[in-house]
Amino acid sequence: MPSLKRKTETESEAPSKKQRPSQPARLAVSILKDEEPAFPRGGASVLTPLEHKQIQIRAKQDVLFEQSTGKKARTYDSEDEENEDGGNVGEVPGKPKTKKKLTASRKRQQASDFTRETGVKIEGLSYKRLVPGSMVLGQIVQINRYDIALTLPNNLTGYIPITSISDKVTEAVEALAAADDASSDGDGDGHSTPELDLNTIVAVGQYLRAYVSSTNGSTGSGARGRKHVELSINPKQANYGLKRNDLVVNSMVQAVVSSVEDHGVVMSLGLEDTTIRGFMSSKEIGDIRKHADLKEGAVYLCLITGLSSNGNIIKLSANLERIGNVKKTNFLIDAPNVDCFLPGTAVEVLVSEIATVGLAGKVMGLLDVTADVIHSGAAASGKPLEKKYSVGTKIKGRILCTFPAYEEKKLGISLLDHIMEFTPLSLRSDDRNVSPTTTLPMSSVVDQARVTRVMPGFGVFVDLGVKGIRGFVHISHLSDKKVETISDTTGPYKIGTVHRSRILNYNPMDGLFLASFEQSILELPFLRLEDVEVGQIVKGKVSKLVVNAAGIGGVLVSVTENISGLVPEMHLADVHLQHPEKKFREGLSVTARVLSIDLERRLMRMTLKKSLVNSDAAVWSSYQKLAVGMQAPGTLINILPTGAVVQFYGNVRGFLPVSQMSESYIKDPKQHFRIGQVVNVNITSIDDAENRMTVSCRDPVSFGVLQREELAELKPGAKVDGTVSEKTADEIIVELNDSGLRAYLPFEHLVDGSAAKCLAAAKKVRVGQGLQNLMVISKNETKRIIRLTNKPSLIRAHQSGRFPASIQELTFGGEVFGFVKNIIDTGIFVQFASDLTGFLPAKYIGDEVSGPPDFGMRKQQSISATIQSIHHSQDRFSLTQKSVSAKDAANNSKPIADLQLPDRALSNPIDGLSASVDDFTLGKLTKVKIISIKETQMNVQLADGIQGRIDVSQVFDSWEDVKDRKHPLKSFNTKQILSARILGVYDSRNHRFLPITHSNKAPVFELSAKPAEQTDAELDILTLEKVQQDSSWLVFVNNIADDCLWVNLSPNVRGRIRIMDVSDDVSLLADLASNFPIGSALRARVLRVDPSNNWLDLSARSGASSTMKTLKDLSMGMVLPGRVTKVTERYIMVQLSEQLSAPVHLVDMVDNYDTANPTIYQKNQTVRVCVSDIDLPNKKITLSTRPSKVLSSSLPIKDPEITSVAQLKVNDIVRGFIKNVADTGVFVTLSSNVTGYVRVTDLSDSFIKDWKSEFQVDQLVTGKIITVDPLLHHIQMSLKQSVLSKDYRPPLTYADVVVGQIITGTIRKVEDFGVFIVVDNSANVSGLCHRSEIAEERVDNVQGLYEEGDVVKAKVLKVELEKRRISFGLKASYFAVQDADSDPGNSDSDVSSGIQFVDNSDNESEESETRTTQTDLRHFGDVQNNNVVTESGERKVDIETNISNSGTPKKEQLTQGLNTGGFDWSGGMTDTTQKGIHSDTDGELQPQKKKRRKAELKIDKTGDLDTNGPQSVADFERLLLGQPNSSFLWLSYMAFELQLSEISKARGIAERAVKTINLGQDTDSELLNVWVAYLNLENTYGTDETVEEIFKRACEYNDPEEMHSRLASIYIQSGKNEKAETLLQAMVKKFSQDPKVWLNHATFLFDTIAAPQRARDLLPRALQSLPKHHHVDLTSKFAQLEFRSANGDAERGRTIFEGLLSTFPKRLDLWNVMLDLEIKAGDKDQVRRLFGRVTSSKLKAKKAKYFFKRWLEYEEKEGDAQSCEKVKARAAEYVRQQDADKS
Repeated sequence: MPSLKRKTETESEAPSKKQRPSQPARLAVSILKDEEPAFPRGGASVLTPLEHKQIQIRAKQDVLFEQSTGKKARTYDSEDEENEDGGNVGEVPGKPKTKKKLTASRKRQQASDFTRETGVKIEGLSYKRLVPGSMVLGQIVQINRYDIALTLPNNLTGYIPITSISDKVTEAVEALAAADDASSDGDGDGHSTPELDLNTIVAVGQYLRAYVSSTNGSTGSGARGRKHVELSINPKQANYGLKRNDLVVNSMVQAVVSSVEDHGVVMSLGLEDTTIRGFMSSKEIGDIRKHADLKEGAVYLCLITGLSSNGNIIKLSANLERIGNVKKTNFLIDAPNVDCFLPGTAVEVLVSEIATVGLAGKVMGLLDVTADVIHSGAAASGKPLEKKYSVGTKIKGRILCTFPAYEEKKLGISLLDHIMEFTPLSLRSDDRNVSPTTTLPMSSVVDQARVTRVMPGFGVFVDLGVKGIRGFVHISHLSDKKVETISDTTGPYKIGTVHRSRILNYNPMDGLFLASFEQSILELPFLRLEDVEVGQIVKGKVSKLVVNAAGIGGVLVSVTENISGLVPEMHLADVHLQHPEKKFREGLSVTARVLSIDLERRLMRMTLKKSLVNSDAAVWSSYQKLAVGMQAPGTLINILPTGAVVQFYGNVRGFLPVSQMSESYIKDPKQHFRIGQVVNVNITSIDDAENRMTVSCRDPVSFGVLQREELAELKPGAKVDGTVSEKTADEIIVELNDSGLRAYLPFEHLVDGSAAKCLAAAKKVRVGQGLQNLMVISKNETKRIIRLTNKPSLIRAHQSGRFPASIQELTFGGEVFGFVKNIIDTGIFVQFASDLTGFLPAKYIGDEVSGPPDFGMRKQQSISATIQSIHHSQDRFSLTQKSVSAKDAANNSKPIADLQLPDRALSNPIDGLSASVDDFTLGKLTKVKIISIKETQMNVQLADGIQGRIDVSQVFDSWEDVKDRKHPLKSFNTKQILSARILGVYDSRNHRFLPITHSNKAPVFELSAKPAEQTDAELDILTLEKVQQDSSWLVFVNNIADDCLWVNLSPNVRGRIRIMDVSDDVSLLADLASNFPIGSALRARVLRVDPSNNWLDLSARSGASSTMKTLKDLSMGMVLPGRVTKVTERYIMVQLSEQLSAPVHLVDMVDNYDTANPTIYQKNQTVRVCVSDIDLPNKKITLSTRPSKVLSSSLPIKDPEITSVAQLKVNDIVRGFIKNVADTGVFVTLSSNVTGYVRVTDLSDSFIKDWKSEFQVDQLVTGKIITVDPLLHHIQMSLKQSVLSKDYRPPLTYADVVVGQIITGTIRKVEDFGVFIVVDNSANVSGLCHRSEIAEERVDNVQGLYEEGDVVKAKVLKVELEKRRISFGLKASYFAVQDADSDPGNSDSDVSSGIQFVDNSDNESEESETRTTQTDLRHFGDVQNNNVVTESGERKVDIETNISNSGTPKKEQLTQGLNTGGFDWSGGMTDTTQKGIHSDTDGELQPQKKKRRKAELKIDKTGDLDTNGPQSVADFERLLLGQPNSSFLWLSYMAFELQLSEISKARGIAERAVKTINLGQDTDSELLNVWVAYLNLENTYGTDETVEEIFKRACEYNDPEEMHSRLASIYIQSGKNEKAETLLQAMVKKFSQDPKVWLNHATFLFDTIAAPQRARDLLPRALQSLPKHHHVDLTSKFAQLEFRSANGDAERGRTIFEGLLSTFPKRLDLWNVMLDLEIKAGDKDQVRRLFGRVTSSKLKAKKAKYFFKRWLEYEEKEGDAQSCEKVKARAAEYVRQQDADKS
């Protein structure tokens, strides 16, 4: 049966034909459409009351339709009505219905067929007759995630929700939903909730009785949509109406498994009388499921085989073989009432009438039953029913359905064999049974379908060539044209006609195929999604663009009207599309290839990439079909630092390591590959069992013939030398000398010895180091893998012939050397040369090693052993580390049948009585001698060679007998003789004891030394079945796990004690290994026992404390132990029991929040918690680990627990943790259920610009309660210090600072001209101490005296309150005077703190004051150093200019823009120009070596301006009077003021400059320089608004494109890449006709932000915008970027140039450019090939001479004499060819 799907899905069961847009989708109709007689006898209506009601509703709808639309309502007759409500034989949705017109004679004939004198109407099931309350027999065809699809008779399908299966399943679903909700609250442990697998409850093909819950849910569009049938198989509904008396033998009931027992299952029937239960023996379960696999909640349709004497126990059988045998028994003969006859029950029917559409009969002479044309067998056989049945005969039938809408009870039955026998319908083929769909698959085409039966008005039955199964073609599927009538004797569809048909569906209940004759259906490429194959090329049309948050997320492509596929965005094209909506418009025809198909979700993914669609490579859709070496294209879906994930078809994926991405080294794969890129790969390794595969982009052909020959000649044992090429985490990759082959040397094979020694040797190996005398262990020529070793032991063993390479080299008893390949519980696999592997069983391992799991060994460790046995036929051999005797050697050559068991006689028995091993029988009392004592057992000896063990649980009778609870066996000594009783034989492999019958030639006996068992009484061995709940036991620790203790009650009864149940004293649980060591004794009580699952839970706590299991068992204040299951930075999750877990938040951890730290806890740690709060309605509890609550600590509580809002009062000072930082304020957690709110205005006394960055979640804060509203549960707090502290003293402000005040502060910044000082305890008050005020003597190097962060004492010299400026002095003389004249005790009162020195303007905003705006001349950059491209294609780099200390800067040094080497306004004012500033008044510049003038000399220095340059404001003003248009002077003036931190004055100078410089052709560049400098000034010291304002003004006075470029350069130099990118994007739109704009943007993307792909995407856009004469040059420059940029791809650049040269071969400038680039790249072969190509083309003599000359110069520089001669020879050949052409 094909997989079914919901009717709401886009794909229907059969494709629809083209129809008018206004025609709504129609339903498939039933083939059993009843036809009403025109004039029923007696004038009565044959319609049921329900049909009358439906007709009335339809009439009202038609009237409303006519009134609202003015159109005539559609007319319906009885057939149309039936088609709407009952169609179910596979009609294609949307097919127009044909209205039938019947003649009176025909109607009378049909009436006589349907209604006889008995008045029983022969009819089948349909949607119309399937009303709520109906019961129907169905078969499961599909099990979905949340429901089950049940196929019903007459091609109907119903769906069973997961909540309508059984009460057990519903409870499980509710539990999972509750667990899901709990985990989604955020307090869970992060584990995903497991889903319920319905496949364990029911099975496909299972027959069940279903109760119709609803048929009103329409799933189609409009009022005529396809109806949805909802069913229930819950026995409460499926057995509805059954009473105790109705449960009779041979009737069928639905039952659900309520519990699984040893010999069967107890089942619930869902009856009102709950005392009635069912029992089904394990023999009666049948083949559907094994007894061990039965689950509670599973539903079965069962046969009642018997009843108990009181009728409370019903014996059931689900064995279909028994139920289906109804020839003599197993059918209902007698029943107390008609309610016993329910679907599924087999009955005996007395045939009362036979018609062409079926037959009717009676059961027990009272109950009417009918079988329609399908289930009577007439459709399948094609023969009249009269030939098979006759009126008055009795036949067997099985009830299919009920018709509750009829007044008289009537049932539908089936006479089909597969339903009678409850077996799937199968066909015989090649001596085996196959399903019909295997013989004739869905969607297959049958060329010759012969009509065998015609149902006028409904359709035809056809013979499809499958014996025993017919097909049905509905009248709507006979032709693409409308078929009015059909007849069995005339017309194109009469009996015997042959047609070409296509299979639409198959119904296993009806045993009938549904087919179609329509040509449109036959021509469709696919009918169902199942018909489409992965990797298939399909054609379709774009139906919709998928839009998501990122833009266009994909395209929906319609393949047929019912099948669509999604093309993800990455698969739209081979290149990334910026605007996919422009290329893919609705209705566009496309060719795609199918990537994957998800039938469960009904999804199909396709690709439109030409590289995949047009690929001829094999489709990789299954790992099992792949092999190493195969090649195919794939798509990159994820790029990692270590490689990439490549997606192929279906679920096939491969990993592409970074080492296999290219022949050359790749550091970052993201720089070379992109997600969605198609790459051609080949398989290097594959594991089809694990569905894992490794691929490579490297050419497999690169592994040349010579290397293959070298690999073939390399033999295991050969000595090789190599060089280390790479080191991984556990091995070294060696490149072998001469051959170049790669080999692998594991760390463990470097030396013999311990793992630490091998690791130490590996650390000494370096990449590039040479390794000699390595030995080849093995090789794999297919995978090209070579394994090496450097172990001296293996090398010596090979030299002595003890390191074999084949089984033929082995001899019995010979010593061999190898290394450990793998370790399992039963032994060790030892590997030798050429991957030869032997097995060393555990019992033959040397005595000096430990036991399993690793036997003291490790993988790759060297090992020696002796050959134990050899099996040449199986290529197997075993090893031993124990001596091999001569007898064993002789036995090794004997057949197994000739071997004899050793003598079982005893030697020196301890009891002195036993003579043979056979004397040691079960329960025998004997004497034993202790030979060793372990923690959990004593090893004893019964006789020589006969050993036993006494488990610690078999030593003591009671808790009081154990003297040492931690070491119970300490009181025993070795060689002590004990009395013991034999319990059985110990199985060391499974750690359990067996009956005596399992003893072998060397048994180990299990004994008991309990005093109570040292009698002759009958031995009672404890089993899990004998352990009762709540019973107490003496147990002994056997093992310690992370979350529990495993304990032994006896040698074969083991249980667990969860950590919380180990002890009432939680302090003991911190160290289980010390407090409860292995072997220690405990008293435990059984909590839960489940023998069927071998499960036993115990508790060692007191009875009252260990009963807590649910939320209701808790109470407030209860102190409990818990286990930490999850640790985060915010809380810990504590588990109290299997059902209870709760978090402990920060506020509930400690009494002092300063010490709250969840990370101190460890997972699985045991803690003591107190239940603080219980919320039963929401099923939540609050736990606390506060010492005051769990330990009754008397320590002071700094942060008391807050239980409610009423506990808080206004003015209370509390602490809490920030819970959330919102836009309006901060929320503070005060307790688990109390949260306070702090407004933004209450966060701090001072202004904080970015206040959110100051407050983080879980930050501890202290606040004061200012408002409490208990009714609304609102608390408002304040975090201001002025509110919290009474002694609060506001920080110092500028107004508080006075001249002469002594302050302490911290150096904030050190500059050449002075230091900035921040005053302590102030509101960011800061000021400048000029270097002239630092010391008494002149200071030339300020950085040498102070550093940032130094604490200083300063004196306030000057305060400019309006400008918020302060000048400080640090001279010692200031403080000497102060110390002498002032009281030292008052010095502290004048201490203030620092401000932020705002240098930009007098009216800076408060926001600007918070920024650091100190003058840093190094921050200014040369705006022309950002590689702006000129028209010539070269980058223009501005020349830095400097002002000499000895002369005036030359004007020709001026360049456009700013210089990064200081503060260069393109006038040369660098930071090396002036060495220092000695005055803070007029800002005179100090010469480099200026002698101090004598006061009496007055010399006019005006003339020195030409020599020394301007040294003061006055000097600049005098020079500007003579040269007002000199931008150099204006920029120097601005730089001079900036050195004095006079930013506002610098702005004023810039304003004067732009207003002073005259406009003219000669002064445009001068004005441009000033505007650029002005922009740079605002970018550094201003805001975004000021920059925008100046930029707009500059564009008005200068070329806008030039100003855009300059501002972009400024942004780039200052690191504001985002702003630069925004501006460049605007430029390519605004100045799109200038190629320089596109190239500048591309250069920025390539070099600055490393986004080469975005830069490449610019080229197509540029070529669309620019005139054609720019295309070649611009394309060439983009190609040059690929070569020159560090982020470019030279190979891509070559490709672009090759495209240009192929189109413009005569553009010699392109040849020159490409030659320059290749020469710079350094690839000599590439350069020579390029020279050869250009000189081979048709060139004029002059041009040819140029290129030959250039080639020769290159060879003279890079080549040798031979290469130069080759160039000369080619040049001579060119000359001869030219002469020949001329002649």
